[in-house]
Amino acid sequence: MKSYRKELWFQVPTRRALINITSQVEACLKESGIVEGLVLVNAMHITASVFINDDEPGLHQDYEKWLEKLAPREPVSQYRHNVGEDNADAHLKRQIMGREVVVAVTRGKLDFGPWEQIFYGEFDGRRKKRVLVKIIGE
Repeated sequence: MKSYRKELWFQVPTRRALINITSQVEACLKESGIVEGLVLVNAMHITASVFINDDEPGLHQDYEKWLEKLAPREPVSQYRHNVGEDNADAHLKRQIMGREVVVAVTRGKLDFGPWEQIFYGEFDGRRKKRVLVKIIGE
């Protein structure tokens, strides 16, 4: 069994963003030479997320509204974590959206269902963060 590891780095200039990283993960898969196996993609920071869904702008706007209802940014005083900080909502948003995804690799391709894409979700941007891509297989 072969193993491959790469870090993808992001520095989002805004506080929040959803970035389609499918092409970067596909490039990692090609570079790995693995044709049958599994790909793990996970955010290596507690205020960022990796998830799978449709790349549709209306859905992305819905995510923004929904996440803000569930974990509103303000008032920052509503969160105990925000004593000396202002990102408690980002931690909660990450918890909702998830830390990682695992995708099957079949015949050298990501084995997706219809419309599935991999996204990096940033909830407390403006600094450099990384995503781990780990691929195992033959």
